[in-house]
Amino acid sequence: MKEIQTQANNDQQENFILSFFKLETSGGIILIFAAVLAMIFANSPLRVYYDLLLSTPVAVIVGPLEVAKPLLLWINDGLMAVFFFLVGLELKRELIEGELSDRRNIILPGVGAIGGMLVPALVYVYFNYDDPMLRQGWAIPAATDIAFALGVLSLLGSRVPGSVKVFLTSLAIFDDIGAIIIIACFYTDDISFVSLMVVASCIPILYLFNRYKIEARSLYMMVGLVMWVALLKSGVHATLSGVIVALFIPLKSATRKNFSPLKSLEHDLHSVVAFMVLPVFAFANAGINLSGVGAEQLMHSVPLGIALGLFVGKQVGVFGLCYLAIKAGWTRLPTGMNYTALYGTAALCGIGFTMSLFIGSLTFEMGGMDKLFDERIGIIIGSLLSGIVGYLLLRVSLKPQVE
Repeated sequence: MKEIQTQANNDQQENFILSFFKLETSGGIILIFAAVLAMIFANSPLRVYYDLLLSTPVAVIVGPLEVAKPLLLWINDGLMAVFFFLVGLELKRELIEGELSDRRNIILPGVGAIGGMLVPALVYVYFNYDDPMLRQGWAIPAATDIAFALGVLSLLGSRVPGSVKVFLTSLAIFDDIGAIIIIACFYTDDISFVSLMVVASCIPILYLFNRYKIEARSLYMMVGLVMWVALLKSGVHATLSGVIVALFIPLKSATRKNFSPLKSLEHDLHSVVAFMVLPVFAFANAGINLSGVGAEQLMHSVPLGIALGLFVGKQVGVFGLCYLAIKAGWTRLPTGMNYTALYGTAALCGIGFTMSLFIGSLTFEMGGMDKLFDERIGIIIGSLLSGIVGYLLLRVSLKPQVE
């Protein structure tokens, strides 16, 4: 009887774990846990081990080719390429047969995304206009963390109409497109044209794979790896290789009916990104040492500009441009959505955690700029306030949906 009871308990625990990982919010919960764990490490005697871990040198040498970076940059340049690969897959699917394939569904989130990138950037620049070095962080509050935003939205349960989810997801896709363009255009080092020629030579190969409906993942990954190394050496950020490769993955199979190589790969990667890539990235980048942090550090123009850009700029930018577009007759408010819900959704867009941390690392990781301030403080404060306000506004405005 004891063995049967033990087996029953084990089965119950296993079912709980499986149920947990199926929850829509579980990815966001793990992301929060990883960020909190990083804060604990960074503000305890474990800090020395945390710093040693992230600064561990890792090198891969093949003949004359050498890629040597600390572990932190392997995470930011390598693991995040997987994240951008998934973003590219989702983007292609949405544009071909998803919500963004219908022009009517593009206008409102597209306009909102423009406002949600432009106004936060202007807010940041307002606080840092006098310093050319600090102005480089203008794109940090322009990003939205879709994993966190959808995680907060899902806490409201069935009261959230599908139109709100579609609007937020579509806006985040446009936001990701903007982030990709920003990284490609503004966050590059000295350009190596030899390396870019290697990248350019990979694209026709990927095109042929797509043209002849080749489905072998290993072939795409091999070309993607070559492209990643070439971009790493080129000065253009290496994570863009993930987006480029994703756009060439076939949507439909030539040999198997009702099978999509792209959707299958997207499905397989979702759990990897949600439960490994993003938590590892959060753990590596969210470890803020709060010792000695006072009003002077909190009110520094960089964290202040980021926090207000995310919390105020996103709300004003997303809601303001959407409201003007609706009043101008270009589009209409989605079914089941009122203006309070639209404003609450705009507030959720101020959760910029993952992408903001990523762009922040690209902006200030060089030149010792991060010794003067910590942009991550502004990211966390702005994202936290945005999440709380967005949740409360949506809970009030969508309350009748419960009935």
